[in-house]
Amino acid sequence: MLSTALLVLLAATPSGTDTLRASLQERIAQVKGATVAVAYQHLGNPKDSLYLEADRSFHAASTMKVPVMIEFFRQVDAGKLSVGQELTLANQFASIVDGSPYALDAKDDEDASLYERLGKSVPARELVERMITRSSNLATNTVIALVDAKRVTKTLRTLGARQMTVLRGVEDGKAYHKGLNNTATARDLSKLMAAIEQGRAASPASTQSMRTILLAQELNLEIPAGLPPGTPVAHKTGQISGVLHDAAIVYPSGKSPYVLVVLTSGIPDEKVARSLIADLSRQVHAHATR
Repeated sequence: MLSTALLVLLAATPSGTDTLRASLQERIAQVKGATVAVAYQHLGNPKDSLYLEADRSFHAASTMKVPVMIEFFRQVDAGKLSVGQELTLANQFASIVDGSPYALDAKDDEDASLYERLGKSVPARELVERMITRSSNLATNTVIALVDAKRVTKTLRTLGARQMTVLRGVEDGKAYHKGLNNTATARDLSKLMAAIEQGRAASPASTQSMRTILLAQELNLEIPAGLPPGTPVAHKTGQISGVLHDAAIVYPSGKSPYVLVVLTSGIPDEKVARSLIADLSRQVHAHATR
């Protein structure tokens, strides 16, 4: 009798993940008109995971720079590229629509200082680092031209990311107007971050390099803002008008790491979007370290 009653009580009690789901949904509902996707995966306990709208497709913004980095290091592993090879920096790129040239505007780039080195040689490793840590668009387009966007998407499929697609570099206006955009889902980004942390995205040396780069992120107003000060976070943000994302590996003190991805759209005020992502991060951290 007692054991039966206990089983009934346990079945009626919400699980930790159910409680987390409810709290995340309640916070998301406070932002009218927002579209939000969340993917949470505890890497020390595969059963502890949560997905909200995780297969919904979003404009990838700068989160697409993560698979570009992965492809770069996979080509290094294959002997096709070298981290130390020098690339001449030029601000001219070909549209995927018709091959016509276009250029980037330094005023729209998080890393405007790189434009001071146009015409000069820059190590490929430095460009990959700037692409992630400062979200440099100039570095990104240079690296994409080197590795080929089609190869990036092929690698995404190899790593189990079924929907995320990298078609082009940044600010290809003709492609944008035709709806040819890079896309991402929270589930696919979570798979990439887990593959990096678990050493499956490339060789052990390359995945360690990727973690080091992601840990050096300089844009830390989203997921890190909801964590205890000093918590290491390997992550990549993404932002365009009305869109704000963050994809992270979080390393709580004394606990196994977890992956958290939050994608948002339909929030015109970036401060509101940042506050939302930070609050969701805070709730997930409390759950993961309970």
